Amino acid sequence: MVSAVFHSPTGGKTAPVKLVPPTPAEVATATAAAAAQMQRARQWHNFWMAVLPPLMGLGLLIGLWALVSITTKGSIPSPYDTGLQAIDIFSDPFYRKGPNDQGVGWNVLMSLERVAVGFGLAALVGIPAGFVIGRFTFLSRMFNPLISLLRPVSPLAWLPIGLLVFKGANPAAIWTIFICSIWPMVINTAVGVQRVPQDYLNVARVLNLSEWKIATTILFPAVLPYMLTGVRLAVGTAWLVIVAAEMLTGGVGIGFWVWDEWNNLNVKNIIIAIFVIGGVGLILEYALIRIATAFTFEDVKS
Repeated sequence: MVSAVFHSPTGGKTAPVKLVPPTPAEVATATAAAAAQMQRARQWHNFWMAVLPPLMGLGLLIGLWALVSITTKGSIPSPYDTGLQAIDIFSDPFYRKGPNDQGVGWNVLMSLERVAVGFGLAALVGIPAGFVIGRFTFLSRMFNPLISLLRPVSPLAWLPIGLLVFKGANPAAIWTIFICSIWPMVINTAVGVQRVPQDYLNVARVLNLSEWKIATTILFPAVLPYMLTGVRLAVGTAWLVIVAAEMLTGGVGIGFWVWDEWNNLNVKNIIIAIFVIGGVGLILEYALIRIATAFTFEDVKS
């Protein structure tokens, strides 16, 4: 048996390894690379946390919808069939084939026009009324019982009054929007005025400011967040009410479109209208949140 023994050139001694410390430039480069990697990971995490939950919720809705369609044996159209119908509808949303046969785009625009007119009139009346009611105790005690009595009344209960007074479906619908939109703006504006610190008003008295100066320089900036909250609530309520009002009054509008499609037993179009109504309401809500955030310098949550 032959064995071989190998000897190192240094006689069995290991040469010492000299450690060279990194330069400051290398340390800075490594630190910047690690920070950039962490930043990218945080951005991807925030992206998926913003995108994944809504997608999962939408997938859950579509899954339940498909399950209901299967269990009802097609009485409720499937998401696929409804999607094909939606593509056909939105390929030409602004067609006109008669006074009662118009595309979904014209119906949405007509409903938005009624909401804008009714809501605008309510803002012109409700916001100043809220300032006056909140500013003067006598008027607050005078109008609070009336507001408490009329506010819980269903907006559609006012529709026959509008038809009786205005003798027309369109002004009656606008009247219904007006009466349902005014209460949130009056109440929130009045509450905002009443919560202005008394010290501000005491300083105004010392300076002998007029009521107009007090309203424009002291009350308005302090009440603006409350007022915008009332505007948001009023717009949401108005968009809800206009659909029901148009079902009863007829004419062009998204509510009438839903009722007309029901009379034609076209369930696909009804489901599409539901998504259109929800989408328009979501856009209005988001726009008002952005406006409120811009004017109040704070994040407004929906």
